[in-house]
Amino acid sequence: MSSPALAVRDLTVAYGGVSAVRGLSLTVDAGEIVGLIGPNGAGKSTTLHAIMGVVPLAAGEVSLGGRPLTGLAPEEIARAGVALVPEGRRLFGELTVEENLRLGLAARRDGEGDGDPLAEVLELFPVLEEFRARRAGVLSGGQQQQLAIARALVARPSVLLLDEPSLGLAPAIVDLVFSTLRTIRERGLAILLVEQRAQRTVALADRTHVLTNGELRLTLTASDATDTERLVAAYLS
Repeated sequence: MSSPALAVRDLTVAYGGVSAVRGLSLTVDAGEIVGLIGPNGAGKSTTLHAIMGVVPLAAGEVSLGGRPLTGLAPEEIARAGVALVPEGRRLFGELTVEENLRLGLAARRDGEGDGDPLAEVLELFPVLEEFRARRAGVLSGGQQQQLAIARALVARPSVLLLDEPSLGLAPAIVDLVFSTLRTIRERGLAILLVEQRAQRTVALADRTHVLTNGELRLTLTASDATDTERLVAAYLS
């Protein structure tokens, strides 16, 4: 049996002796979307940062296709095949769309795939093709979010971590982002999605974990998306 694309086992993160995440375990297979939802301060973003090596682990381990990542620097984890689209996008506003995309190539693994990775993401996000010479700082919020996801995909990762990709976006752009995630999943990418839109995430994902006070309390499937009472109860548990 092959290893999951991403495996997190007994992950614990502490700040100043206080645990922000406690004993968290989850897996994401290739071609899966796994959601991570919960109230503010539950530890969702901390979990992504720990997987990416941005914050140290107090305990636990992270592996990519069976290969241990624990203790590696963020740039090593990126080159191994994990990409993070952070909350707030963190684009270079004075650089053009194309220049931002080319920065994503720095994390690309040697010999990873054929063809032009820029052409692939521009096909996925036509608005970026249209504005490829425009400075990123003048794009709309929705266009910037598409650029942030595209920049991560240029490296052709095997695992994509997304932190609140719909935050602050108009409903039509949220629809576009979620539709794009479906397309990316169909191409075999493993996606771990941290989101504030609980119902939409549960409907989209193969399974969704509810994180409360740093601990996984409940796992939901797409069939739970219309069970509003259960979703509310999950947040209050």
